[in-house]
Amino acid sequence: MSARTSRTLVAAALVLGIVAGSVPPALAASGTPAAAGRPAQKATAREAPDAEALRAAIQGLPKDDATAALVRVSGSEGVWRGSAGVHDLASGRPADPDGRFRAGSVTKVFTAAVVLQLAGEGRVDLDRPVRHYLPDLIPAGYGGVTVRQLLNHTSGIPSVGTGGDLDDAYAHRFDLHDPVRTVREATSLEPYFAPGTQQHYANIGYTVAGLLIERLTGDTYASQVSRRILEPLRLGDTRFPGADPTIRGPHNHGYQIFGTGELRDVTVWGATDAWAAGDLISTTADLERFARALFGGQVVRGPLLREMFTLPDASVREYGTGGPAAYSAGLSMMRLGGREVWGKTGGRWGYNTVVAATRGLSRTLVYSVNSTDAKGDGMNPTASSIVTAAFGAPSAG
Repeated sequence: MSARTSRTLVAAALVLGIVAGSVPPALAASGTPAAAGRPAQKATAREAPDAEALRAAIQGLPKDDATAALVRVSGSEGVWRGSAGVHDLASGRPADPDGRFRAGSVTKVFTAAVVLQLAGEGRVDLDRPVRHYLPDLIPAGYGGVTVRQLLNHTSGIPSVGTGGDLDDAYAHRFDLHDPVRTVREATSLEPYFAPGTQQHYANIGYTVAGLLIERLTGDTYASQVSRRILEPLRLGDTRFPGADPTIRGPHNHGYQIFGTGELRDVTVWGATDAWAAGDLISTTADLERFARALFGGQVVRGPLLREMFTLPDASVREYGTGGPAAYSAGLSMMRLGGREVWGKTGGRWGYNTVVAATRGLSRTLVYSVNSTDAKGDGMNPTASSIVTAAFGAPSAG
C-alpha cells in the first residue's frame, strides 16, 4: 500500500465513520444505550465519569494517530462505555466494541499474579535468588537476583532483542523466539546495575518469570495462567496465541505508520518475542473483569496482594534518568487528577492497551486504542485524552 493510498483510505474511512455513526452514545453495562451525558448507574454529578469528555476523547476516529478505540469506565462512581473508529480501513464499517486485541505488557500483570499465587502456596520465596530455582539457566554472575526483583524490574538484567528499526521488525514479524535463548543471551552480558539498587522497565524479568512458573509447576506458563486466572474468572475471550501470528475471533485491524509515511495493516504479527511479558490477546470486558477481581483480592490473596501495590524503596531510582521508581510487582502507579491510580499499559504494533483503577475501585478504566504508532515516543494522543477524561490530568506528589 502506498503512502498516497493509505492517506486516501484514512480520509474515506473517516467519512464512512461519520455517515455510519461510528462514535455511538455511551453504552451501559447491559449493552443498552445510556442517556447522553449521564452515566449508566447512579452517581453524583461530581463523582460520575465525565461522559462528554470521554466522548470527545474518541470522537473523529479514524484519524492520523488511531483508527479505532474501545473504552470501558466503571466503578462505584458510575459506568461509561464507548467505541469509535472503524473495524478496518478498507470497508470503513464501525469498530466492533467487543473486538479482541493484543494487550501487550498487560500480560505482565497476569504473570506476576501467578508467581504471587505460587508464593502463597509456599512453592517460591520472593526473597530467594532466582538461581536457586533455575540453576541451569541463571549464571553465577546473576546469582543475587531475587524473584521479587524480577517482578519489580530491579534485577539489573539487561534488555536484549530490541535493536533494529521498524522495517527490520516487520521483515521478521513471523520469526519464532525461544525464551530460554533470550535469557541466556541477556545473562551473558554485564548487568545494568547491582540487583535492587535501580529500576529498569523491560520484558526480560518477565521472560525469566515465565520460565520460573514452568519449572515450579511442570506445566506451560500459558496453561497455568489459564487454569489459575482465565478459567475461574470466566475470561472466555482472553487467550495466548503461542506461535499463531493471527488474532482469532472478532477483532479490529491494527495499522502502523512506517518511516516513508506508508500505513500498513499490522494485525497479523507474531508475539513470541514477548511471551510471558506481552503476548496476551483479550477484550475490554475481560480485562475489566480481571482488574476488578485482582484489586478486590480474588486473584492474589492476603498479604501477597500488597506486593502489587508496593513500590521499591524511595532510594531506588529509575536507571538512566534518576527519576522515581514507578513499578511494583506487575503494576505501576501514577497520580492522575489528584488520585493514586494503579495499572498497566501495553503496546504491540497497531494496538495500545490500558488497565487502570483506583485502589478501592471507585473508578476503573480499560481501553484498546488501535494506534498508528503504538511503540512511538510518548503516549498516543487519543490514548492520553482517554486517560485524562477518565481520571484527570497527571499531578505531582
